[in-house]
Amino acid sequence: MGARIPDINTHLPEIQELAGTLVKATGNGSVPATTISLVYLRAGQIVGSTYQVMRHSADLRTAGESEARIAAVATWWDVPYFTDAERAALALTDAVFRPGARGEERVPDDLYIEVAKHYEDKAMATLMMVLASAGFWMNIALIHKPTPVPA
Repeated sequence: MGARIPDINTHLPEIQELAGTLVKATGNGSVPATTISLVYLRAGQIVGSTYQVMRHSADLRTAGESEARIAAVATWWDVPYFTDAERAALALTDAVFRPGARGEERVPDDLYIEVAKHYEDKAMATLMMVLASAGFWMNIALIHKPTPVPA
């Protein structure tokens, strides 16, 4: 089965304007583009969106990232391929996209403090917007189910 709505842009042309605004907001340079793609890839893995996983894996390949780093995003905590700042962003992604135990805070203060060690305030705000954007696009991809494009 292909995309459930063949051309979603026909029905909601405003989505392109929204996409442009999100790209502008998250692409302000305060968070490296590679980190943003790693976050999107990890979010796609967690929610089970083949489209998003393939799309952001391709983005990382285009940016010159190694297959080892791309493959290791699924187990980022267990490999030496990521910087401390990337690990912090991936940990935050896991916290935001994985449900916590009942009553457990998903983004506890100690995690926030760890991430903030690597990102100044503008970068933290940008990283929050990246995660919000990832959630927005992941939900659309899960419902719309666009056809994954091979890299």
